[in-house]
Amino acid sequence: MPQMAPINWLILFIFFFSMFYLIMNLLYFNFIKNMKMKFSYKTNMKNYNKFI
Repeated sequence: MPQMAPINWLILFIFFFSMFYLIMNLLYFNFIKNMKMKFSYKTNMKNYNKFI
């Protein structure tokens, strides 16, 4: 069985790390940010309605 060169391991590590980073960013910005923005929007609307 041939051994893999170190540069191949480096390329694989960078590739998988970048994929992990992109997926985590997409999950964060699509779910956590949207949930926080929806909750803050509701609270802001309630506060504005109190002032009016």
